[in-house]
Amino acid sequence: MTELSALSAVPPGARDAVLKFYFGPMDCGKSTLALQMNYNHRRQGRRGLVLTKHDRSGGPKVTSRIGLGLEAIEVEDSLDLVGLVAGHDRIDYLICDEACFYTVEQIEQLADLVDSYGVDVYAFGLASDFRSVMFPAAQRLFELADEVCRLQVEVLCWCGRPGRLNARVVGGTMARTGEQVVIGDTDDAPVRYQVLCRRHHRAGQLGEGENAGAGAEASGMRSAV
Repeated sequence: MTELSALSAVPPGARDAVLKFYFGPMDCGKSTLALQMNYNHRRQGRRGLVLTKHDRSGGPKVTSRIGLGLEAIEVEDSLDLVGLVAGHDRIDYLICDEACFYTVEQIEQLADLVDSYGVDVYAFGLASDFRSVMFPAAQRLFELADEVCRLQVEVLCWCGRPGRLNARVVGGTMARTGEQVVIGDTDDAPVRYQVLCRRHHRAGQLGEGENAGAGAEASGMRSAV
């Protein structure tokens, strides 16, 4: 039997490949699941690529807050994902962490890899930005994915309710304006992120000891973020 190249057409009778999108707020285990899924597929002899964009580490890695990590391919805006796969002998699957930051065109390329070439794609990312507005790439994944899965690892707001939305905190105040993508983390950096329930995200309340007022647009905030 002749081995298929990376971008051979899907042979008759082959199982359908899948495009799955796993989403949730920060700290819900997206990157941890991505790493576990890659491990499981490789253990079964499948060949895959691990991709990321804007990882919290600042480098081409997939890292989780529980200490796991793996080198990955950084997805620049100009990267053609079909061409990337074509440059390898055989690719069975892609792990796409931080897929919410990809371009919409790259999400279309992921769907092409699934439908035309039988490559399984497992995408992980946020659904919405700090304003609770959907990322364009995440919206396209919702529209195209065979399965959309909200991760069930519970993340709590400071009040104890389920955390659903990611707030950007600048100088102790919740930001309402600024660039859609600003890399930060959940520590005490000048720009950080905090998971809130819907009620407190809408109210701009960060909890006891924080600036609980709604994040009004402050002078110079855009340049600060």
